Amino acid sequence: MGAVMPADWAVGDLQGRDSAHRLPGPNPEKGSMMTSYANLPAPSPEQGLNRYLQEIRKFPLLEPEQEYMLAKRWADHEDPAAAHQLVTSHLRLAAKIAMGYRGYGLPQAEVISEANVGLMQAVKRFDPERGFRLATYAMWWIRASIQEYILRSWSLVKLGTTSAQKKLFFNLRKAKSKIGALEEGDLRPENLAQIARDLNVSEQEVIDMNRRLSGGDASLNATVGSDGDSTSQWQDWLEDEDADQATAYAESEELDARRAMLMRAMDTLNDREKDILVQRRLQDEPVTLEQLSESYGVSRERIRQIEVRAFEKLQARMRELARDKGMLAPA
Repeated sequence: MGAVMPADWAVGDLQGRDSAHRLPGPNPEKGSMMTSYANLPAPSPEQGLNRYLQEIRKFPLLEPEQEYMLAKRWADHEDPAAAHQLVTSHLRLAAKIAMGYRGYGLPQAEVISEANVGLMQAVKRFDPERGFRLATYAMWWIRASIQEYILRSWSLVKLGTTSAQKKLFFNLRKAKSKIGALEEGDLRPENLAQIARDLNVSEQEVIDMNRRLSGGDASLNATVGSDGDSTSQWQDWLEDEDADQATAYAESEELDARRAMLMRAMDTLNDREKDILVQRRLQDEPVTLEQLSESYGVSRERIRQIEVRAFEKLQARMRELARDKGMLAPA
């Protein structure tokens, strides 16, 4: 087993927690909002899209003053009835945006449902004191929800993960149509260069995405060759690049050792340091400095200082333990 740096491994993992951007998940404190939507109209293939669109037109649009008061009731008192009215009054907006994503071969009812999920997330986080309308804020959440759904569902193979790749996925067809590059197969060099320049991505990314959008998925269980009696499948020709069992076992033991050292290193912290470090760096949704300052009755800066000091103590102890076990790379 090669030399590793368990201290840096653990510390690096902790450092990434604060800056990671996540899509919002359900908030237990505002769960009543989500449970109040059982009576919302929902699009379905059996019901038909036209009937759904007729149903959502029954909900009246809100005047600015009405919208502001409802948003305040939700923000200040978590009134589920106010949130319900904000959502229903904007179902038409969600459906309209969803209609713009009809070219990806996915059920329109499901696209609209994802749009409604984005709308609910927007209502959940809308701040009426910022001075703009809910529709302006919600459209970004709706589009993000739809696009995440399309990227998850369009192909069995994971597609664009960076913002540039997502932009390329959703704009490549439009860019090809704009310059008349509608032929099948690879793009001509001049068209390739122009699209890459217009969408601010590399030419190789354009080539890869164009081939993915043109080819579709192929089953690994498809038989190889034209002989109908052949039982050989594409998957039989794939090379297994996984580590052998001995290597996998060694890596598993190493991971367990790192976790054990982290737990031992935590014992060097006092109760307050341990609690603050756990809440700030070892939770999926870290607690804010403001919340901890209220809990402990000290300033935000004091909480930050305690967190930094605890982190430094943990880092030093991890290195000591790693050195004792001979796991630290030689200087």
